[in-house]
Order: sequence, then C-alpha cells, then structure tokens
Amino acid sequence: MKKFNIRKVLDGLTNVSSSSSASPQPGNRENDTIQENLQSEHFQLCKTVRHGFPYQPSAMAFDAVQKILAIGTQSGALRLFGRAGVECYCQHESGSAVIALQFLINEGALVSALADDSIHLWNLRQKLPAVLHSLKFNRERITFLHLPFQSKWLYVGTERGNIHMVNVESFTLSGYVIMWNKAIELSSKTHPGPVVHISDNPMDEGKLLIGFECGIVVLWDLRTKKADYRYTYDEAIHSVAWHHEGKQFICSHSDGTLTIWNIRVPAKPAQIITPHGKHPKDGKKPEPCKPILKVEYKTTRAGDPFMVLSGGLSYDTVGRRACLTVMHGKSTAVLEMDYPIVDFLTLCETPYPNDFQEPYAVVILLEKDLVVIDLAQIGYPIFENPYPLTLHESPVTCCEYFADCPAELIPALYSVGSRQKRQGYSKKEWPISGGNWGQGTQSYPEIIITGHADGSIKFWDASAIMLQVLYKLKTAKVFEKARNKEDKPSTDIVDEDPFAIQILTWCPESRMLCVAGVSAHVIIYRFSKQEVTTEVVQLLEVRMPYELNDVDSPEAAGEQTPAVSTPGATSSPQSALPPAQTHPSTSSNSSDGPRDNVPCLKVRCSPLKQSPGYQVDLVVQLLWVSGEPPQQITSLALNSAYGLVVFGNFNGLAVVDYFQKTLLMNVGVQELYGLADPFQRQPRSPRKARQPSGGVCDVNDGSNASEDRCKSPTSAKMSRKLVTVPDQKHETDAKDSSFSRSRSSSVTSLERESREIISSFHFSETLSRKGEAMPGPSLWVGTSQGSMLVLPLTVPASSELRMQQAPAVSFGGVVTRLKGGILSMATLDSAGAPLHPPYELWYDPNLPDEREEKDRWKRRRPASPPSGSQEGAPDTHYVVLCSEKQAEVIVLPAQTSAFKHNITEASFVLRADVVQMNTGCCIACFCANGHIMALSLPSLRPLLDVNYLPLTDMRIARTFCFSNLGQALYLTSPTEIQRLTYSQETCDNLQEMLCELFTPVETPEAPNRGFFKGLFGGGAQSLDREDLFGETAAGKASRSLAQHIPGPGGMEGMKGAASGIVGDLARTRMALDERGQKLGELDERTAAMMASADSFSKHAHDMMLKYKDKKWYQL
Repeated sequence: MKKFNIRKVLDGLTNVSSSSSASPQPGNRENDTIQENLQSEHFQLCKTVRHGFPYQPSAMAFDAVQKILAIGTQSGALRLFGRAGVECYCQHESGSAVIALQFLINEGALVSALADDSIHLWNLRQKLPAVLHSLKFNRERITFLHLPFQSKWLYVGTERGNIHMVNVESFTLSGYVIMWNKAIELSSKTHPGPVVHISDNPMDEGKLLIGFECGIVVLWDLRTKKADYRYTYDEAIHSVAWHHEGKQFICSHSDGTLTIWNIRVPAKPAQIITPHGKHPKDGKKPEPCKPILKVEYKTTRAGDPFMVLSGGLSYDTVGRRACLTVMHGKSTAVLEMDYPIVDFLTLCETPYPNDFQEPYAVVILLEKDLVVIDLAQIGYPIFENPYPLTLHESPVTCCEYFADCPAELIPALYSVGSRQKRQGYSKKEWPISGGNWGQGTQSYPEIIITGHADGSIKFWDASAIMLQVLYKLKTAKVFEKARNKEDKPSTDIVDEDPFAIQILTWCPESRMLCVAGVSAHVIIYRFSKQEVTTEVVQLLEVRMPYELNDVDSPEAAGEQTPAVSTPGATSSPQSALPPAQTHPSTSSNSSDGPRDNVPCLKVRCSPLKQSPGYQVDLVVQLLWVSGEPPQQITSLALNSAYGLVVFGNFNGLAVVDYFQKTLLMNVGVQELYGLADPFQRQPRSPRKARQPSGGVCDVNDGSNASEDRCKSPTSAKMSRKLVTVPDQKHETDAKDSSFSRSRSSSVTSLERESREIISSFHFSETLSRKGEAMPGPSLWVGTSQGSMLVLPLTVPASSELRMQQAPAVSFGGVVTRLKGGILSMATLDSAGAPLHPPYELWYDPNLPDEREEKDRWKRRRPASPPSGSQEGAPDTHYVVLCSEKQAEVIVLPAQTSAFKHNITEASFVLRADVVQMNTGCCIACFCANGHIMALSLPSLRPLLDVNYLPLTDMRIARTFCFSNLGQALYLTSPTEIQRLTYSQETCDNLQEMLCELFTPVETPEAPNRGFFKGLFGGGAQSLDREDLFGETAAGKASRSLAQHIPGPGGMEGMKGAASGIVGDLARTRMALDERGQKLGELDERTAAMMASADSFSKHAHDMMLKYKDKKWYQL
C-alpha cells in the first residue's frame, strides 16, 4: 500500500510521486524533519563575464587617454580591455559584424558601425556598457568612420562615395553632405568607388582628406564646400595616413606600393616606395607585390619617423605567414605573425594629431591572437600579454570548474607555473593599462581546468571573476614522439590529435589528477614541488574484450577478472592479476594476423625528466583485441583515500589500484547484473558486424559522470572516427552519429537499441547494502539505460595494510532504474547535507623517505566524517541521482524511493550536478531545450527554471558545467568561455564585482604653438563645425536617409537595468560626484569670467579717461 504526500502536489511538481513502505522506515521519519533552507528567491540567472580571445575579430580601436582597447567581432560582439583583470563584454542586438570602431577620446563613449549599416553610441561610464543612441541608414552602405579628436561631429563614408555628418550627442544627421560627384568632378569619368578613408588635416580642421577606392584622393575645403586638390594614382587605395605637420600624406596601394604626396603638388607623388619589391637594375618599375592593406606614418622629435604597414610581400613568398613591416630610417624589420592580420594600431604618447606622435608600441589584432610589440627597444620585442587569450592555443576539448576550493591550491600551482614562463619579453609594463578592478567583497578561490586537443592541460585562477593561467601540463611527454610520418600513431579511433584530453577528474584536497585521452589511455598524476627523473614510466595494460568469452590467449585470460554470475560475490584481484608492467607492451601487430594485445600509443622507454608540478604516477592503456581497437573511455572517477581509479566504456568497466599498480576488476556491463539482468541481450560478435569506415558515434557528446564534466567541442577533428559500435547495423550507426549518447546521451529512443554503456561513477562512504548498520566504502555505477548499481568495497583500515593488500570489490546489484541514462550521483547524510567522498590530504611524494614515512599514515586518513548521523540515532543516508529525464532520492540502507521528479518530457538533460550553495545544496540541470533548472534536496522541489540558451552548438553541450556557490560556465565559441551565475546573492553583488572601464583622467595639454607660429598664423587652425554642420547653417537631413533609434542606455534604461541597491547607490553617488565636480568647475569658470570682465571694464574706463580731452592729432 502506498500513500501520497500532498505537500509536494501543492508545491507545483508535475509527475512526482513520493512512496514509502507501509511499515515504518527510518528514512520516512527523517523526511519530515529535514529543514530545507533553499527557496526560489535564492536563485537568479545572469551572465557574469566572458574570458578568452574574441572569436572572429573584425575591428579595433584604442583610447589614447583612457588606455582602453576595444575589439569588435563578426558576430556583433564588443570586447573591451584595460589593465590585467579589466575586461568587459557586450553584444549588439542585431548580431551583425562590426566593421568600424571609434572612441570619443577621454569621454567614456564608443561609436560602432555594423555591417547592417547602423551606427551605435555606447556609454562606457557604467560597468555594464549600454547603447545610448542608434542610427540606421536606409539607402547607403557604411564603409568608413572618422571622429576628429575633441569633436562632436562624426564623418560617415559610404559605399556610394558620399560622406555624411552625424552629431554624436544627439545622433542626428546634418544636412551637410559631401557628394561623390562634386568631390571628384571631372577628374574621373567613372564612379570612384566606396570611401576608404576620411581624415582632417592635422594643421587645418577645415580641410578634409577623402580617399576613394579607385585611387583618387580629394582634399575638401569644408568652409567653401569644394575640392582644393585632387590626387590620382592608377592603383586602388587601401589606406591613407598624414604627416603630423599636415604638409604630406601617404597612401598604400593594391600593388604593394606606398605613395607620398605633397598636398600642394597634386600632379604626381613626391615619392613612390615598394617596401618588399625587387628593384631591377635597368631602372624599370619594380615587380608588383601583394596589397599593402594599411599604413601608419608616425613622427618622433629625436629621430626618423616610423612607417608601419601590413601586407605588401612579394608574390614569390608562397606559404609565408602574415607579416608586419616596421620601417624606421634606413632599417626595415619584417615581423612574422602566427595568424593573418586583421588590423593594427600604433600607440602614441599624444592624442593630438598635430604634434610629434612619439610612437611607443604597435597593437596587432590577428585572427586568433593579440600581439603588442615594443617600438622603443632594439629588436621590437613583444609585451607579455596579461589577458587569458591563450585559451584556444590548442582547441579546448573538456573543462572542469571548481569553486570554493582549498586556499593553498592557487599559490601552489602559481609557484610551479611561474617557472614555465617564456623569456625575451619587453621589460616595460603592459601599455593597455586603463580601468579599475571591481570592489566586490565576494571572493573565494576558484579554479578552472581545461583539457586540449594537443594533450595539454591548463589550470586557471578564476577568482573574483578574473582569469589568469597558473600552470600548464603536457601529457604527450609520456609517449614516444613520432620521428617521421610512418611512425605517427595510428589509433583507428581518431584521425588526428591522438593525445587529446577527453575526460579529466581532479581531487583538490589530495591534488591527484586523472585524465583520459581519446586513444583509450588513462594517466594518473601526483603533485610534487620537487623535480624528479623517472627512469621507467609505470604502465598497466588492460584488455577489455567485447564478450565474456572473448579471451584469445592465456595472457589475456590472466588479466581478465573471473566472471561472477550472481550478485554479492566478491572479486579476488590478488590471485590472478599481474602487477603493472614497467615497459611498453612487446606485443606487435603481425602482418599475417589481426592486431592484438597492442596499445594505440607507445609509452616512452627513455628516462622522463619531470619538472615541479604534476608528475606521472601510472599510465593505463587499453589494448587491441583480435583486430578490434579499444573503445574510447566514456566515464572516469578517482578516489584518493582508497587509491582507486575506475573507468568505463562501451565494453564495461575496470577498477585500478594505483597504489599497487594493479587491476582489481575488469568486467562487462552484463556481468554487473549477474543473473538479474533486466535487458534481453542478443549474442554478438564484433568481428562480423564491424564496419571500419562506418558506425561512427561521437562519445564526446556523451557520458556525464560527476567527474566527467566536458567533452570535445572540436567535433570536426574528433568525431569523424571516435568510437565504432561493432554490434550495430549501418542504419543504427547513422542515427548514432547524429548525436552522442555517452554524455548528453540519445536524442530519441531509437538510440536505445545500442549497447548499454557505463555513463557515470560515484565513490562514497555510505550504507550500500540493505540492512547495513555502519557506512562503508562503495562505488556507485550509472549506465546509459538508466540503471544504478552499487559495488561495495573492502579497503584495509591502516596505511601499512593498504600498501600490502589491495581493496576487494563486490557486486551489490541494481538499486534503481530511471528513464534515460544516469548523468550524476551524490550522497547526503541524515540532515540532507552533502556527504563528500573521503580523500587523503596532499603530501609531496618526493620528500625524503623519513619525512614521507612519518607523515604518510596521518595524511591518508579520510578527511570527511564517515557518517552524517548523530551518536545514538539510526544511520540514514540518501542517494541522489539524476538522469536525462528524471531525478530521484533514495533512502539508505532501505534502498527505497523517497522522492522522484520528472525533469522533462519533450527534451532531455545534458548536464546535471549536485552543487553546494551558501544555505544548502540542490541539483542544477541544463537541458537541451536551453532551460537551466534547480531542484531542492531532498524533496526535489523546482527552485529555478529559466529558458537561458537554446542548444545551437554541440560545443555548449559538451562543455557546460556547474560548480558550487551558484557558478557555471561553458565554451560559447572556440576561443571564449562564458561564465554565469544562478545565485541571487552573486547577482546582487555583480555590480560591485565588475570592473570600471572609465576613470577620470585629465586630457593632456595641447601642443604649444610657439611664438612665431602664433604671431604669423603658422599653427593649427581650428574649425567651429557647429557653424557648418548645425541645423541653422546646413538644414535638416532627409528623413528617409537614416532612422534614429533611442537606445536602452539612456537614463531611463540605466535605471531600469540597474540591479541591486548597492549598485544604485554607487551609481547615484558617482553621478552626484560628477555633477558636483562639474558644478564646481562651472562656478570657478564663472568667477574667473566675472573677474576678467571687471578687469576689462576697469582698464576700458582708465583708457577713456586718459584720452577723453585729447584731439585726434594728439593721439
């Protein structure tokens, strides 16, 4: 007989049943007494910060006073960078590519132009930049922007060759328009093409230089509204730059030449330069080169000017990488780049264009990197980049996120990682130094670990919403290097990147690291601060056959754990298991027979020098079996207190004792069930159904163990031949290749026809057997068919016995079954608090023997209490499990269901984790339909359900992971990590935590004109553009030309978008301070003007009295 709990019905749960036995159970009494502190008001979802290199960059700008760099991308994103730790991300709603950026220098504003012919004004004075105004052009395509320093009029060049003026304060068009036909008049019989350049003369703001694509340059007089000079060259123009004196300008052309023009001599160039052209001895014209895409001309007081250009290489340099050329005097330096150049900017000491520029650095935006070179040092060294832009140095294949980890971890990783830094950087500080860090008080140690396609692993300090690399580990060093193409590893699992990291699991307390690669290998690492040379890498080879009777040799039989047909039997690992091999397998692939007993990769035989940091403890490799390659590993878990590593794949699971370097268990999935197998399994033979080129299934989209966080987002490389399913027909294989099951599992129920695989593991010290009184070690196993099984462990109590005796693994049978594959498991104590698996405390394995032996026994005790129950009270634990469709809480040791919840019907869960919040724990889920949900524990009440992000890219599914304290992240592009929070507390404090882009900085003084220039008018001439472009003088622009759109970044939008009282008060206080400062400045100016007026009146009166009674001839 079952009874239903009406309380859960009132909570709004759907398809939830709470059942218990009619007889009184300890778990039922506990259900009513557990106090759940987490409520819906504790949750709110919002993005926090984005890290990494801007994906597909397209434009760049720099504020020379604020020292802020802006980068626009092809997806409409804006990334702003200042000093180390100062980063900001914002997005245009349309998603169109950014084609141009212009800062309002030292004004805290930025103008962006998009490919959809709209321009936007961004307010950077707030921590979350917002659009103040937008202007959408209807009839013309935007090609170029120019905003003169300290001007409020923006010049907009178009594809038709016209130039429009926009007031950046009101974002309205002026009636003043420079039409292309009036600009060129009779100098060309054809249309000159789009406007590719606009700039005003540094010495005369009334003269505008306009460059057309066809090769025509026009010097336009804004006052007289006509062209002063026209300069014509027979090659297309890509860019134009002024000399600071305003008497010369330089153009870059499509044939690799530079032309220097005197403004008063339009007939021909003063000089033609081909930087990379071969000059024939007979005086003929040099051979044409590739186009020079951009040139900048910067002067210095003490020496020759700098000419910096991109492109222009000779056509015979086939295959040469992109280059930046720096010409200084008689020297020409060609700097090769790793990626194509998108744009570059020369950083100068002054923002004034009419002064000596004094360039000191060049910022080079590449397709996949940002490089800054130092122009002041010999050899032009690069600056050390403080931003986390090397995230994609090799494609990210998996990631882990650890919030609130032990405080000593970050200093330990930094100490060993600081020795890996490259040498040869510039001695100067990073020149992009604007902005200020956030002032938030919410800070705890956070670490992000990323695995990469080249086998490297990077540890990142993610505390205080920053990101900084701590340490890099190269796992490929364990294996032999290929000397030539014939020696390259051929795994038959992946076409390339055989060392790619597929899964990683990390124990922060013991600092043990375990990684699984795509070539069916597992590497176990220990952390040490001492350098050591390993003479022989410890190797354990495991043969995981497809079938129970698939044993082809006595050697293989020796590695196979004896089959156990009934649940409850205990494996005996000591009797038949060999110790770890100390050298790679000597088995070879005979040309006469199938490949057998050989691994995919060859472990190195020579001594391995291991630097301080993570050092190899054991390598486990799966072997070929009768011509079949080993299946990739789909789930992985490690427990440092027990000294065990467990991994599973399509064939079964294996338990490894890394203390004694032995294999404890190696069984197929069907053997775990014994006689109680709930599924009808047909006999299969992998040799009959195997299709070498078909049957592809991307396991990177699959398994979801609690430690198995993320799989490869580089599906183009890793999913072509990842895992072959030998027992499927071609039709089923085609279905499997559409979406993976091993982590995100199946999209449809049709994939359930495939073989059951191990999907998740969880080590725990709990009541694993029915009627058990004392908790004990156990391993919980989840499968892709929704079964959860338990394997009780027997672990020696003392350290001495543990080093002599291996643990024993038993079969405990099936505990429960859910719809969909099991993604995550966890255990709770009787109070509903997480029952963390035991772990050993870290010790340095390379310390002197006496100290190591003295401390080892103390440090290997489990650091967490074995039970959450109080003394005298009955032990009651809970197992929490989440599948692709359901979540369930089971009472232990009774193994009865306490709560069950249907998470989704139409979709499926991609990621689920039991996470710790400030006031309790919950289950966090991410579904394929984009919903992020949170369920309370143990009652499984819905606390959060937000439609955040529809699954548009498999990269998101593979890399999405939750962490404690309401933190989460995913790889939003191949080069960027997006962090978000689902904690209300973090959302409230976000304004304080975010960095400030705008800081009050005084604008440098304008250059001194000098006595003679001031006397004879030789200095820079200013222009009152308002008199020319204002509505009074120029009239109104046509309404059909462009549409003005007020942005959400105005005062009303800012008030509505503000989050948190503290943020409101801070912004109000800042606004009041700014207003008070401006009012004070206004009072000072008014007083000064009044004093000046009084003085002038006094002097005028004295002058009048002096000449009052004199005749004109007496003056």
